[in-house]
Amino acid sequence: MLTIVHTKNILSTKINKRMNTKLPIPPHFNPAKVSEIWRVPYQQLSVDAELWTKQHNIKPASEDKSRVCLLLIDVQNTFCNPDFELFVGGKSGKGAIEDNVRLCEFIYRNLGEITTIIPTMDTHTAMQIFHPVFWVNSAGEHPIPSATNIVPSDIDKGNWKVNRAVSYSLGYDYEFLEKYAYHYVKKLTDNGKYPLTVWSYHSMLGGIGHALVSSVEEAIFFHSIARNSQAQFEIKGNNPLTENYSILSPEVLQSFDNSPIAEKNNRLIKQLLEFDKIIIAGQAKSHCVAWTIDDLLTDIQKIDINLAKKVYLLEDCTSPVVVPGIVDYTEQADAAFKRFALSGMKTVNSYQLSVISYQLTVSN
Repeated sequence: MLTIVHTKNILSTKINKRMNTKLPIPPHFNPAKVSEIWRVPYQQLSVDAELWTKQHNIKPASEDKSRVCLLLIDVQNTFCNPDFELFVGGKSGKGAIEDNVRLCEFIYRNLGEITTIIPTMDTHTAMQIFHPVFWVNSAGEHPIPSATNIVPSDIDKGNWKVNRAVSYSLGYDYEFLEKYAYHYVKKLTDNGKYPLTVWSYHSMLGGIGHALVSSVEEAIFFHSIARNSQAQFEIKGNNPLTENYSILSPEVLQSFDNSPIAEKNNRLIKQLLEFDKIIIAGQAKSHCVAWTIDDLLTDIQKIDINLAKKVYLLEDCTSPVVVPGIVDYTEQADAAFKRFALSGMKTVNSYQLSVISYQLTVSN
């Protein structure tokens, strides 16, 4: 009995020491500004970051014994700002805003533990298969964005067809695009994917909506300077012929004749699995986040299911797509996360992981 008590006391002491390494939130962070767009003062922030590093004895990322990756999915204005096209409000109506307050605080608290931050950037132009201009009905009208799904029967009935005018700019014959579009929506159905959703124009390359949320950009830059660790930006979604919810793979890889139209991001998959811990957050829980995790899990299952244990999902830093009165993907998102947890991945909140090294000790 004495041995057990003594052992518990030692463990408690070790845990308390680790928990005491939690960093404070830097004074520049203002949670009230998370929903706003503003210029990040890079030069002053870099000075502040270096002073913060000295004050709190933060080591360069190159010295990390345990390498931790924070994968941030599409934390961009187009999804996270209520004035933009595809704001992810979740059930509360303020989902992405609340998520990003917690996300920024998580980065600052764990500044000395996160080795690399990988932000993904959903990147689109006007003429893509999931945007209104790509499709017309018999009257030449475009689909109502974010309220229209297209399935094979819609094309069979003539409800929607490819807009002949887009073939010139995309550089494809109209007949090819017609045949491909049918193949695409059928492939989504056959593979158990969400049907083709015609989205509002969003994440437009060169636009403000494409940019990272200012507060998140500020936190990422602060981390880069404090840890001497370059943020690794990953672009997705610029292929006109397929949606690319997941950063790891487009929705469809081949055309109707089996010729490739896109490819998996095998480079990033390999890189992620080399980290000791992968932490995932961002938007939206039901779409780009869930699809990314699902693709990662698919590769993990092919290699070694035990690798799933190194994946942590920040469930309070992501929200599902909810359009009141139109669509609610909360149930699908929750079901996906439950499936991920059953595979060995850990669904946690940002405060449970407030000290990453502590959680690594407990988990192992």
